[in-house]
Formats: sequence, structure tokens, C-alpha cells
Amino acid sequence: MSHESYELKAEARERVGKGSARELRRNGLIPAVIYGDKQAPISIALNTNEVTKRIHAGGFLTTIATIDVDGKKIKVLPKDYQLDPVRDFTVHVDFLRVSGNTAVTVEIPVHFENHEKSPGLKAGGVLNIVRHEVEVHCPADAIPEFFTVDLSGLKSGDSIHISAVKLPKNVTPVIADRDFTIATIVAPAAGLAEEETEGGEEASA
Repeated sequence: MSHESYELKAEARERVGKGSARELRRNGLIPAVIYGDKQAPISIALNTNEVTKRIHAGGFLTTIATIDVDGKKIKVLPKDYQLDPVRDFTVHVDFLRVSGNTAVTVEIPVHFENHEKSPGLKAGGVLNIVRHEVEVHCPADAIPEFFTVDLSGLKSGDSIHISAVKLPKNVTPVIADRDFTIATIVAPAAGLAEEETEGGEEASA
């Protein structure tokens, strides 16, 4: 399951626009919007420190949260956030309203385990990760925290495909029409170089 849910306090804001947003940021607040679930969007302001702390804690875009807007509690999933390109602080957040039947599209990180049980890696091979995250469709209230790939028994030249990943119920890859590659075990560069050199010597002999 995803990270533990949390709650943020917010206040509704009537004024929107760049001037209003700048004023909020000067006062330690972040402008944000809650949308979706066939309801009108709500413009809100959140505490900058609280939101930044949640973003740096990890799993921000895959964890359901509750936002208390002037006493009204709304269940949401963060969908996007913008950082200041120079000073690296949060400048805006978009939240999607969610209910029990809401389906969402999210990117789930991939974790690799049992490196020491892979003959290819033990021989000096390298794990070449093609996808650090996999984009999936899933219920908003059942977002996986991560997917696990077992490297046991994998040799140089082996590939791990999405079909090797055990996906929870009702979780499907966005790319559902092909068995795409998650990672490969690449042979040691030195070994390849020696083989190429030997082949070259034979060719010139």
C-alpha cells in the first residue's frame, strides 16, 4: 500500500492571479487548487513548510491526503506541483478530489531485491534499469507504494519484463499492449572488451 495518509489545513482564497499568488508566498503560503469529481474547482492556500515537508518525505504524488478547507474535509490525491527553478521551493500544487470509486493514473517506483543472488551481477555484470517507475491505472484508495523485482538467478543478458512483476488486483500498466522491459543484466564491460579483442586478433590472423 501507499504511504500513510495525512491531513493539511487550508483556507479558501477568493482572489486568484499572479499578484495574489506572490502575496501568499510572501506570507509563507502556497496557492493550490482542488479539482475533479464533477465539482467546481476550489482555490486554496496551504502552509509552505507543511507541503514542502510532505514532498521531501517521498510518495507525495501517490499518497491520499485530506485537506481541511475552513472546516470542510476533502479527500484528495496530489497530481502535480511546481518548484521555483532558482530557489527550489514549492510555488503551486494541484489536487484531484477522490472518492471510493475514483480511478487514477500514477507512476509507481520499482525496487530491486536479491542483487547478491544474481549470478550475472556476482560475476561483475551491471543492472541496467530501463524504467525506475511504471505508470499504472489503479483505484485511488489502493495505490501501491512500490513494485518489487526479484533478481535471484538472473544471468548476464537476461531481461526483466513487466510480466515478471506481480501487480495487485485492479492495477494495470498504462502500456497494456506489450510486455515492456523494466531492466536488463548487462555483461561486464571488461569481458566484452576481451572478447572483441580476441575476435579482432582472429580476424587479422
